[in-house]
Amino acid sequence: MATSAQPTVLIVEDEPDVGETYERWLAESYTVIHAASGQEALSKLDDSIDVVLLDRMMPGMSGDEVLEEIRARDIDCRVAMVTAVDPGFDIIEMGFDEYVTKPPTRDQLRDTIERLLARSAVADDLQNYFSLVARKAALEAEFTRSVLESNEEYRDLVARIERARENLDTSFDGLSSDADFVGVLRAIVDDDST
Repeated sequence: MATSAQPTVLIVEDEPDVGETYERWLAESYTVIHAASGQEALSKLDDSIDVVLLDRMMPGMSGDEVLEEIRARDIDCRVAMVTAVDPGFDIIEMGFDEYVTKPPTRDQLRDTIERLLARSAVADDLQNYFSLVARKAALEAEFTRSVLESNEEYRDLVARIERARENLDTSFDGLSSDADFVGVLRAIVDDDST
């Protein structure tokens, strides 16, 4: 995920009026990039993109194909399908993070983006926590308790783990639904499998 002050949203929408409307709705809060086709989207896609709003039905390269390529490239971004296609069982294996049925409202798009950005932050925090805990476990398997407790670096690590745990407690309280929680866990599993 990008680290700029303003998150970057890539809108992939082949209908010019719809794409321009989304841009107007979002430009105040986000850096917005618009692509009118799947191929154009892939040419603009890089690690600076935080969220992709992806139309599913486009001529040439479909949103499904674009999504597969995004995941194949291992780009650290969240993807919301924004589509007039009602979801069917085919979506179960797709790698999107949110599914928004058209026509969305301005608030729906903004809320979707904010949820996806929050999930990314929590996923990063959880990854950091697990990394710290793994380091602690490795040290505890190697050294006696008395050696560990007398080591300043170890004590600092324990304090960092506690701070990370408190941060996670606060972050997980902010997840408003089971879907948000599952989204965070899926992001972590996806990161671990790469």
